[in-house]
Amino acid sequence: MLVRLIKGLALLSTGLLAGAFGYGAANVVPTFRAVPLDVRLTFHTEMMKVNEPVMQTAMALAILSSLGLAVVTRATPRLLATGAGVLVLASLLFTLFGNVPIHGQIRQWAVGSAPAGHVEILQRWETFHNIRTATALVAFALLVVLVVFVQRSGPSSHPAGTWSR
Repeated sequence: MLVRLIKGLALLSTGLLAGAFGYGAANVVPTFRAVPLDVRLTFHTEMMKVNEPVMQTAMALAILSSLGLAVVTRATPRLLATGAGVLVLASLLFTLFGNVPIHGQIRQWAVGSAPAGHVEILQRWETFHNIRTATALVAFALLVVLVVFVQRSGPSSHPAGTWSR
């Protein structure tokens, strides 16, 4: 029962994370490019106020539940869950060391003016966003594979493939 709950939480949290990042990549970023810079900066700044606590919580839940699933499983499920946890951790690191420092710059630009090289900085933000989106999506895919395709083995068929210790 515990494994099922952790598996469900891992699948839900990584799915929400991948979905949120994917929505941003597919819809928000192209919209940012289509509007005037002052609109983008204002919207981006306001969106970050809401996004930061929500996305940090989603990333923390996805990391903890994926790695928790790795602890309570064996064999292929353990490898898939560990891979998912590591990929979500990578999403977090790209966010913290890539996107977040640029968010600070964007906040300053929104109340002042953007520097001459702002286009390259915004492109760097998009690159970091695309990377964290990809890592979150692959993490979610690994957990989908774990849940949908990796069959639970019984003790008589293959003891090393059982789900729990």
